[in-house]
Amino acid sequence: MAITTVLFDIDGTLVDSNDAHAQAWVQAFGEAGRHVDPQAVRRAIGMGGDKLLPAVSGLSAESAEGKRIASRRAEIFESEHLPALRPLPDAYRLVSTLKERGFALAAASSAKKDELRQLLDIAGVTALLDAATSSDDADESKPDPDIVMAALRRLRAQADEALLIGDTPYDVAAAGRAGVECIAFRCGGWSDRELAGAVQVYDDPRDLLARLNDSPLGRGADAVRAAPKN
Repeated sequence: MAITTVLFDIDGTLVDSNDAHAQAWVQAFGEAGRHVDPQAVRRAIGMGGDKLLPAVSGLSAESAEGKRIASRRAEIFESEHLPALRPLPDAYRLVSTLKERGFALAAASSAKKDELRQLLDIAGVTALLDAATSSDDADESKPDPDIVMAALRRLRAQADEALLIGDTPYDVAAAGRAGVECIAFRCGGWSDRELAGAVQVYDDPRDLLARLNDSPLGRGADAVRAAPKN
């Protein structure tokens, strides 16, 4: 089935925020007296906090200490990093072009709802999206498929007519587990090998926009819907 629905990861995909998230986590762990490998934290960005905490420290996200660290990370990120964040090149233009071409659009992010709202404002795409799903809408965060499936339900879309645009291996995995194709961006910090499973890999939103007509999204949803059925 042809693509009529596009889901977006936001962090590292539309907003240049992955390093900021990693720095906020490392600082929050440090304030709690826990040393974590900054590189391991950076490589875990793209998972939800419920997955990142045990992956880099062995702490359960449901433990009292885990909850304190996660809460402090959110405070650090919002106060020290969020005001300086910027969209990735042509993020708004990519989303607006897909909107003009008739695609149904939704965010599918591991961020918490309040944080996601601010990130969407930074990208300038809030008004362009038909729905926005966050980790608050799912039992499990990426790489589990719950957030992707929640976005599909919001749009009343089928997996085989949707495509996720993301920037981490966790996006690719979540999409695959939901039966959704994935376009990946290198701007999140991963190599093409690490993004294996994506149908195509581009540098960033600007690169996809420049090659949109030759991409899996090239025809546009309106063209797909108007095409005669055999």
